Amino acid sequence: EQEVRALVGSDVQLSCVFPESTTFDLDDLYVYWQISAVGHPTTVTYYLSGNSSAGLEDNEDNRYRDRAWLSPDSMRHGDFSLRLYNITPLDEQKFNCLVFRKSLQLQKILDVVVTLHVAANYSVPVVLAPRGPSEDAELTFTCTSVNGYPKPIVYWINKTDNSVLPEGLQNSTVVLNARGLYDVVSVLRIGWTPSASVGCCIGNVLLRQNLTGLCQTAETFTTPEPGNTGSHTDVRRREHGAVLSTLAVLGVVVAVAVATGWVCRSRCPR
Repeated sequence: EQEVRALVGSDVQLSCVFPESTTFDLDDLYVYWQISAVGHPTTVTYYLSGNSSAGLEDNEDNRYRDRAWLSPDSMRHGDFSLRLYNITPLDEQKFNCLVFRKSLQLQKILDVVVTLHVAANYSVPVVLAPRGPSEDAELTFTCTSVNGYPKPIVYWINKTDNSVLPEGLQNSTVVLNARGLYDVVSVLRIGWTPSASVGCCIGNVLLRQNLTGLCQTAETFTTPEPGNTGSHTDVRRREHGAVLSTLAVLGVVVAVAVATGWVCRSRCPR
């Protein structure tokens, strides 16, 4: 048995090679590549000696039509590897390579199982930070990442010291989209703090990325001090008070100017 990893949208080769250096006659070979779908094997592609292909079309998986290819030149030298094009998440299967020789009464000379693991990189996380303190004294951050495979590891870090925040503070939702890939939305809720700087990290285990390498840089949010902020009503009141004070000062200046003018008019020489 073998294991192979491939990215969505890429091409991959599943190896099936005869262990000895031998030249084969293609007219003596029956070659099958199969998968076990819903408990019974279905054919991905095949090569049959002569005209013995009747009936096999009914067992073919249409998903692999025009996507699977065997090289006749390679098979002559004992290489029965399968080439798959445009990998999708549905290709995550166990593939079975079977080779028989007609001259040996259809004796099986090769039986190889290749497990294909499929992966797709998640998009860079987008983090939305709260615009201001919430009424329940909590700060809520939302992280979104799309089009990845398989299911992700989601975690948040404190950007101040890069420590991982407790899992209980987050609520993550992972769903399959129309492309068969995963979208994830994670919500982090933490208690109110004068300044908060957090990071959202999306991990892909199949790509063998460690936690440090998986973490993407997130936005930083800094809240104002409690003493320097208030409700919109308080702000309006302070602004209204400032306007009234300014008008009062201007009124006093005008009154003094008028009084001075009358005094000068009656007492001062021309």
